[in-house]
Amino acid sequence: MSVNSITNNNPPVFQPKGGKQMDQSDFMRLMTAQLSQQDPFNPVDNQQMVAQMAQFSSLAGISETNTVLSKISEQLTAQTQLLKDIKAATPAPAPTPPTT
Repeated sequence: MSVNSITNNNPPVFQPKGGKQMDQSDFMRLMTAQLSQQDPFNPVDNQQMVAQMAQFSSLAGISETNTVLSKISEQLTAQTQLLKDIKAATPAPAPTPPTT
């Protein structure tokens, strides 16, 4: 398992043809369609449904974390560049003559 940089250069795991990633509202729409079409004598296993919801919630949290970390990375990069510019613009102190 490889670890990527904070900017997360990984492609999305699933991307529909329209280029839009599925979000939580899409998941809820699919889940309600599944529930409305299920056989009442053979319903969907509640544990599986809860597990899917938990996985989706985890994925949403990870996505939000990646977004926040990306913003933090951008701020740190800007601050580092600013410090380099300040250091470059600051004149070096004059050497002090030796005392005898």
